[in-house]
Amino acid sequence: MLEKQSLDIEKTVVVGIITQNQPEDKLNEYLDELEFLTVTAGGNVVKRFSQKMEKPNPKTFVGTGKMEEIRGYIIEHKVGTVIFDDELSPSQQKNISKILNCKVLDRTNLILDIFAQRAETSYARTQVELAQCQYLLPRLSGMWTHLERQKGGIGMRGPGETEIETDRRIVRDRISLLKEKIKVIDKQMSVQRSNRGAMVRVALVGYTNVGKSTLMNAIGKSDVFVENKLFATLDTTVRKVVIKNLPFLLSDTVGFIRKLPTQLVESFKSTLDEVREADLLLHIVDISHPEFEDHIESVNNILRDIKSDDKPTVMVFNKIDAFRHLTIDEDDLVTEKTKRHYTLEEWQATWMNDLGDKNAIFISATNKQNFEQFRETVYEAVRKIHTARFPYNNFLYPDYKDAEDNE
Repeated sequence: MLEKQSLDIEKTVVVGIITQNQPEDKLNEYLDELEFLTVTAGGNVVKRFSQKMEKPNPKTFVGTGKMEEIRGYIIEHKVGTVIFDDELSPSQQKNISKILNCKVLDRTNLILDIFAQRAETSYARTQVELAQCQYLLPRLSGMWTHLERQKGGIGMRGPGETEIETDRRIVRDRISLLKEKIKVIDKQMSVQRSNRGAMVRVALVGYTNVGKSTLMNAIGKSDVFVENKLFATLDTTVRKVVIKNLPFLLSDTVGFIRKLPTQLVESFKSTLDEVREADLLLHIVDISHPEFEDHIESVNNILRDIKSDDKPTVMVFNKIDAFRHLTIDEDDLVTEKTKRHYTLEEWQATWMNDLGDKNAIFISATNKQNFEQFRETVYEAVRKIHTARFPYNNFLYPDYKDAEDNE
């Protein structure tokens, strides 16, 4: 059984470019993430290729010499899939496929494929299929003879598997049908949200794989699927949570990622409506990740895109149990202290100074470290919104510490 499973894993190589706006260390971080995405999709990255360029080659993304190097490697090592870190234009994808004679994907295609694997409900599957169709429509002319030769595997799920999708008119009709279907479901979900009453709504937001679902399970006593892979959760889960005697609604949302495909932002509009309509955001951050500040900025950019960046927000720095920092002795190449050398205590002092004690909390959702402090912070933030909305209920929800003393 193990041998069969290993045979099913696709051998892949990943490709990226070094530019003035994307230096080598940043590219390596993106390729690390692209490799994690590939593993999540069921592939195995055996080689990385990179090239320093002013801008991508409009015909083949990388230069002709680098393309020949990639071609020689995939022939010698029998690699079936090449994945590019940036979105390829239809002409680039067509040209590269002709040269490499193998499956060619980009980051957008890979993320769409993972979403296709992870979609559990009819609504999520509809959203993913719409995004896939919108992505594939301009690429039909150059892709479908190639796809007929390569059935199944990474990037081949969903609309790419059916021969009828090669007809542009049918794909456009399918897109229209899916949009209408999503409109109907959006109305239903809007009614469901309105039927929840005036309870305070709290939404968990954050980069993918930061522990939102684990935290949801811990605080809401839910049974949300948790896995150490990207985009383990696609469907929004809403639970009623009570801290002390104060009830509120807590929703777990899809994780964000850098270079998130625009097709997904549009097709997952209703899922993001949970964020738009929330009264309070809990921005979950994986502080054990060396580039967590970039993750914060990526999430904030998407929140700005959906006009939700002005909501009350509590920053929840998760995974403090997995946090590690570099010391000067461990990193001989670095003689000057950088942020990667900050201790957890230094990060706490930095963020709590910037945001204030009430808007920043450091926890571990897995072992519930500092969890009571987290509950107190959430309680106070929800209570502030609730008492502003229902001032006559103020006496029902005393200060959290007073409530502790009265138990």
